[in-house]
Amino acid sequence: MTKKLKVLFLCTGNSCRSQMAEGWSRFLKADVIDAWSAGIDPTKVNPKAIQVMAEAGVDISGQKSKHVESLMDIPFDVVITLCKDARDTCPIFPGEAKVVHHGFDDPARAEGSEEEILAFFRRVRDEIREFVETLPESLV
Repeated sequence: MTKKLKVLFLCTGNSCRSQMAEGWSRFLKADVIDAWSAGIDPTKVNPKAIQVMAEAGVDISGQKSKHVESLMDIPFDVVITLCKDARDTCPIFPGEAKVVHHGFDDPARAEGSEEEILAFFRRVRDEIREFVETLPESLV
């Protein structure tokens, strides 16, 4: 039995991108990844993120936004920053955590009609799924 890779997905608010990445990882890669998410300045899980993930068959409604400082005692193998703010302010993690950046557009900043905003969320959701599907192989 191989040890699961402990992965933290980090973004600013821990409301959309990192929540989706955690959800996709638990849904697609639970056999090889122990996924977490957090934020530099957490808010709450965005209802539209919950909605578009549910459309894809992934329930993230039970996930909560967390501050990265609350997870500092977890020995992560990899920390993946999903936005420039998180990359630039990522704290130093104890141990051997490798920090990797893979940025995505912020769906919380989408503008336009309700359908245009949801389309933005869906695009980012699908891009994050494509990225998660490459894990953990793409991290080496």
